[in-house]
Amino acid sequence: MRTGGPSPEPGQPNDVGRKRNQKRGRGAAGNDSGDRGAGRGRKGSANEDSRNSRRTSLRVGSGNRNRGRPNQSRGSLRRRDRSAEKEAKAEAALERKTVLLPEGPISVSELADILDEKPVSVIKFLMTDLGVMASMTQSLDPATCIAVVEGFGRVIGGDEEMDEEMMEILSEDSALSTGFVEEEDDPELLAPRAPVVTIMGHVDHGKTSLLDAIRKTDVTAGEAGGITQHIAAYQVKHEGQKITFIDTPGHAAFTDMRERGANITDIVILVVAADDGVKQQTVDSINCARQAGGPLVVAINKCDLETADPTRVMTELTQYDILTEEFGGEILASQISAKTKSNLDDLLDKIMMQAELQGMTANPDRSAEGIVVEANVERGLGTVATTLIKRGTLRVGDIFVAGETYGRVRALISTADGKTRLDEATPSTPVRIVGFEGIPAAGDAFAVAETEQLARELAESRQRISRERESSAYQADLMGSVARTFGANKERREM
Repeated sequence: MRTGGPSPEPGQPNDVGRKRNQKRGRGAAGNDSGDRGAGRGRKGSANEDSRNSRRTSLRVGSGNRNRGRPNQSRGSLRRRDRSAEKEAKAEAALERKTVLLPEGPISVSELADILDEKPVSVIKFLMTDLGVMASMTQSLDPATCIAVVEGFGRVIGGDEEMDEEMMEILSEDSALSTGFVEEEDDPELLAPRAPVVTIMGHVDHGKTSLLDAIRKTDVTAGEAGGITQHIAAYQVKHEGQKITFIDTPGHAAFTDMRERGANITDIVILVVAADDGVKQQTVDSINCARQAGGPLVVAINKCDLETADPTRVMTELTQYDILTEEFGGEILASQISAKTKSNLDDLLDKIMMQAELQGMTANPDRSAEGIVVEANVERGLGTVATTLIKRGTLRVGDIFVAGETYGRVRALISTADGKTRLDEATPSTPVRIVGFEGIPAAGDAFAVAETEQLARELAESRQRISRERESSAYQADLMGSVARTFGANKERREM
């Protein structure tokens, strides 16, 4: 007989059985979760094994592609290919930059076409970088064309290369030195002009006295010590024809003035004193006359003196290849006396004879061009420059450029008396111009500009170019001085 709680119903487990079943369930659940974890572990290890096998196959594959090739890195191949590519690009760029210039002068528009640039760009470069005033229709000389081509970063092609010496020769008479483009006038527009005669010779041989005798003035009395110390220009008439005279100093200190006087002349009169003969400045004047390339007329002065010996003078001149007509040569000579005014007509006749042989003409119907003979500052007038008009006609009110300065003509004063006001100046006429903004240098080229803005910009460009050249020259001299100083110190230390 059982005692305790009520007996379970049929089909229902008792407490002991229930606990046993619960334990059995927990064990089965644990086994299932363990089986699932084990399955996940096996799957993860399989994926990692597959990735490792793929990496290995990639490394093996890449090694197989390089197998059998020479042992050379890809970096070296890439560098070699780049160098060849750079060389090809450099050659192509050089070929694109190379231009061929035709022989002779080239107009601005033609040069712009060759450079594949606009004509306005070429004109602007000429003005701002070279200080040259030019228009589209004007022709540029070879030296200026070369400077423009190099300025635009181009290379001139051709078989022959121009050395520096040849460039200097071409640049002497080019627009680079004058600042203006020389253009030829129509022969039908040319008219006769007065010859420009420069009087040269040794100091105190009577050059200014001769000019005073011709002009019937007394300039010598106003010079310090009776010696000319500046360049003077005058115009006289002989038998109805005008002759322009330029008087140059004869002292050794005025060599540059003599050279400027010879460069703007048509005919050179070599004055030699009959009692003194050929001297050092006489020889310098002969050399200046030869450089100018004009004809030479010898004036043997002071023939009124008792010690005069014209034959000795002509004999001494033969040592410098100057043969007068008396010695079988072609050089014209006159024996004169400026003091007594004897035989002056013979000298003037020979000057006019040479002028007729030269056939001197100029176009008066164009913008004026000239050259500054000398310049100074006068009270009440400002800067006054004696200028010789080479061609064209200069009028009051014209805008002009001269070297590194510009201005507007406010007055034209005659050089005959220094007081008479003129309305215009024609070719071969020396005139004193009032209206400069600055002081031009003797020998500067003078030309009329279209507008005041153009004249001002051109003058400012020339000033900048001049400053850059002076700065470059100063730096070169400074570096040379430093090098010489340190070199001398080093030699002393070594000793």
